[in-house]
Amino acid sequence: MRPPDSHSLRTYRGSLADVLPLDRAAEASLARSWRAGDRRAGERIVTACLPFVVSIALEYRRWGVPLEDVVQQGNLGLLKAAAKFDPDRECRLATYAAYWIRAEIRDYVVRGYRVVRLGTTKAERRALRAYRKTRESDAGVLAAVSGMTRQKAEQLLPLLARHETSLDTRTDENGAMIDRLAETGPTPEEQASAHEHRGRAKTAVRRALGGLTERERMIVRERLMTDDPCTLQELGTRLGVSKERVRQLEERARDKLRARLEEMRDEAA
Repeated sequence: MRPPDSHSLRTYRGSLADVLPLDRAAEASLARSWRAGDRRAGERIVTACLPFVVSIALEYRRWGVPLEDVVQQGNLGLLKAAAKFDPDRECRLATYAAYWIRAEIRDYVVRGYRVVRLGTTKAERRALRAYRKTRESDAGVLAAVSGMTRQKAEQLLPLLARHETSLDTRTDENGAMIDRLAETGPTPEEQASAHEHRGRAKTAVRRALGGLTERERMIVRERLMTDDPCTLQELGTRLGVSKERVRQLEERARDKLRARLEEMRDEAA
């Protein structure tokens, strides 16, 4: 469950690219099997939620804590949630696990912040004095008055706030400060829904590609399914045809894909 070290975190995230979410029925069935003692079923439902953990961990990427460690803590929270998950309730595992994932991450982040010591450099001391006087929250302004880079100021701002106000101090009925510091954006439930939708879309496209010829699939992959598409001329050279012929084949493949996807949508309706 632990992601690799920091320089290969991107590789870890890439390894999850093909992890597809489970639909509600499959998740409930696997959860019941796990509770009955099937370890493989448990591994499948946990694995399906690992990209969701990463999406939550990214909310804390500016807190100055190694992101791979944050992901690891989130994975621990997911395991705790999965062990308590009741498939007979009207709730998906990702929705249920969001609380446990965040609880583990927040606890780790608070402990990490407590060992930070400010004022070890002249720039940090200038930034701390400026923050105390003005409560400046703009990283650019803080960088200008302290002499540090903007990137360093962005990393330092949360620590300055922590230095002045304990993150886990309960200030009012709204609870601890840390509960209000996550970045704004889609809720975990919205992210889970989006992830599930992307998974269904990937499956549909994969099935639709099966209706193309080998040459058409190659053109689709090289022209439509990559961040760095080949030119018509390059593909024509590889296939031994003119670039105009490649364009015609691409257009035909598009039409086939469009028609097949529409058929599958109608079948699912």
